[in-house]
Amino acid sequence: MTTHAPTVAFSGIECLDIDVQVQIANGLPAFTLVGLPDKAVGESRERVRAAFNALGLALPPKRITINLAPADLLKEGSHFDLPIALGLLGAMGVLPPDEVAGFVSLGELGLDGSLAPVSGVLPAAITALGAGKGLICPGSQGPEAAWAGDVEILAPASLLALINHFKGTQVLSRPTPRLEDEAGPLPDLRDVKGQETAKRALEVAAAGGHNLLMIGPPGSGKSMLAARLPGLLPPLTAAEALEVSQIHSVAGQLAGGRLLRRRPFRDPHHSASVPALVGGGQRARPGEVSLAHAGVLFLDELPEFQRGALEALRQPLESGRATVARANAHVSYPARIQLVAAMNPCRCGHLGDASLACTKAPRCGAEYQSKISGPLFDRIDLHVEVPAVNPADLSLPPPAEGSAEVAARVAAARAVQAERFEAVVPGKGLTTNAQADGAVLEQIAGPDAAGRALLTEAAERMRLSARGYHRVLRVARTLADLDGSETVRRLHIAEALSYRRVMPGRA
Repeated sequence: MTTHAPTVAFSGIECLDIDVQVQIANGLPAFTLVGLPDKAVGESRERVRAAFNALGLALPPKRITINLAPADLLKEGSHFDLPIALGLLGAMGVLPPDEVAGFVSLGELGLDGSLAPVSGVLPAAITALGAGKGLICPGSQGPEAAWAGDVEILAPASLLALINHFKGTQVLSRPTPRLEDEAGPLPDLRDVKGQETAKRALEVAAAGGHNLLMIGPPGSGKSMLAARLPGLLPPLTAAEALEVSQIHSVAGQLAGGRLLRRRPFRDPHHSASVPALVGGGQRARPGEVSLAHAGVLFLDELPEFQRGALEALRQPLESGRATVARANAHVSYPARIQLVAAMNPCRCGHLGDASLACTKAPRCGAEYQSKISGPLFDRIDLHVEVPAVNPADLSLPPPAEGSAEVAARVAAARAVQAERFEAVVPGKGLTTNAQADGAVLEQIAGPDAAGRALLTEAAERMRLSARGYHRVLRVARTLADLDGSETVRRLHIAEALSYRRVMPGRA
């Protein structure tokens, strides 16, 4: 007789159905695990054996064969411990095999029979709901699974508690969904003194979902400005929160099984590798660009990042997805982000100040900025210079307008965009101007005659690419939305062009 214990394997945030088949037959005592398991899965034999001993159970002295079907798919991770244990309990007659087969299970077993957290519980719960099955997961991750909806969830703290539940001696209550704890107020734009041009660019970036590059000397407030962008963005919608939380769940970064409520803000160090930024590694995990999905990816000291890592960002910035292709895996993660980057004008940071610049100026600026390729630079909508702060500005009182006032304008502009996209291209899921392609832009952002003439002339003089042309149009549409204008006018085109410039040293 063969018992079955359903579980899942992960391909990105998608779940693949895995059938854990357990057979106990006569023959020399053996415990064989087949079905292309990796080292973590292969070691589950000893964890299961020790957990059974802690419960006073002994494996029968027979030939035990466990097959992870389909056999040609690589199985990775410690979450296979629990389905293997449940399959064995069903084959040994400790639990009813038909009840075990009605649940998708995942969890890591401790040597004392406790259940430790694993990654991917939220996507597994959604898959179980679609398959009409229940879900068994570690107790600490029950709140995470509860967000999947109307699915039966068992979240025991140990294997013993699960056995007692099936035997009717202990009833496991359904876990309650939880949101992440409030982490306090976000940094306020009121803390930034001066830098009015950069603040305006930050508001435009927030309103339209545009990428932003800030160039300025050390200490001019570039990082300070970037840290205040999340406070200008609207909260995650329910669908966005679920998708973002699935990514963090697969990455094992969903603390306490709580759904995320704030847009992610990721700021990796410039020593980050290509897999760290776009995903990959031995198990094709999501990278920073996917962990920042629906939020902000901040790259400080942009030219100091590895050239290959920066070039790997080009495809996610254009398509909104990060695809990791390996010999044994082809995985795609959502990666619709706002890229905010900051850099000094040169390595010493004082290219424009003759009294502080190094002896290699201006050649050092051209060499430093050339580390950013033209195609990557072309994908950034807003380029803004952040000059050194005037010491006199630091003694001034805080500005009257802070993040709350700017966020209100951003929310109003985004609401207009969402309504427009739903009317023009319904069902496409577009919410911000930065997501619109050329064809949609012509429908929603066709400028008036004066604006069209200015854009055409500027495109020729600045030698804009087709991508650059459309990005100017996107920014102009956002500026019109902030002004409450149905038409993209000449002044909107002019301001959008002021943010689209050739980098110093690249002319």
